[in-house]
Amino acid sequence: MISRLTLVTAPGTDPYENLAREELLLSLLAPGELVLYLWQNARTVVIGRNQNCFAECRVDLLEREGGRLARRLSGGGAVYHDLDNLNYTLLARRQDFDVARQTGVLLDAVRALGVPAQRSGRNDLTAGERKFSGSAYYLTRDGCYQHGTLLLAVDAAPMERYLSPSPAKLAAKGVASVRARVCGLREFVPALDTAALAAALRAAAEREYGLAAAPPAPGRQDPAALAAKREKYASPAWKYGEQRQFSCALTRRFDWGELELGLEIAGGRIAACGVFTDALDTEFAAALRAALTGCGFAGAPLRAALAPRDADTPAAAQMRADALALLLTAV
Repeated sequence: MISRLTLVTAPGTDPYENLAREELLLSLLAPGELVLYLWQNARTVVIGRNQNCFAECRVDLLEREGGRLARRLSGGGAVYHDLDNLNYTLLARRQDFDVARQTGVLLDAVRALGVPAQRSGRNDLTAGERKFSGSAYYLTRDGCYQHGTLLLAVDAAPMERYLSPSPAKLAAKGVASVRARVCGLREFVPALDTAALAAALRAAAEREYGLAAAPPAPGRQDPAALAAKREKYASPAWKYGEQRQFSCALTRRFDWGELELGLEIAGGRIAACGVFTDALDTEFAAALRAALTGCGFAGAPLRAALAPRDADTPAAAQMRADALALLLTAV
């Protein structure tokens, strides 16, 4: 049960520091605490944990023009952040984490401002059938968070300039371009600014949980720990991930997301495997890579490697079956 509501506002717009603070807040959660963390990034493309950054973003162009690429801990797809975004993170211990209730806070906040908002699909909030927010999720043994963007205004030019979603992804959304599927909250509330939106989020959280939001306890965040985590997020190894050329590449979009497999075949076995996906399940890519590396590249061993497991959820079993179906097209 939530017994404390903590409000944290990032002091700057550095994406690496903001993501580092988010991870620190997750590690410092107290029992019964819900943290509402509000933050903004300047001119940044943020990709999901398991995405191929060069397939999702024109990285060279972005960085040449002063933008930054950042990789988050959660799954999901690539998004463009600027100062007409307000980003939110809702963090709680596992036993107190409630996606439906937390999403209700977001909807209550924007509806109170006059936006006809609805929840749509696996993780989107829409108004007038266009998306103004999307959520992604990250879970540890003890804590969880839900985070995403709230678009105040849409500058479609940098979105289309820097983001490079696959045609299959756009077709799955029923649109021809990034511009066609998004809207800004100012289309409904012209005078809305980030301060008013932040105040609405705070008020909605206070109404939902019946608590007054309080600042974090003094000294709760160690500057040295924050700096160390920022260094991780800013490092090329984290941002870009492992990059190599594979002799076999397979890609398909499923209901749960896009899957890209890179395979190096030697002696009839998968000697190396790259797995890239915008699936919300952050553990799927690593588990699939482990199952396939060293596996014989033939029907029987692939079926054995990706056979259903007792611990699988229905969603995990479907993802495993879909990956197998994709692999069997190349055998």
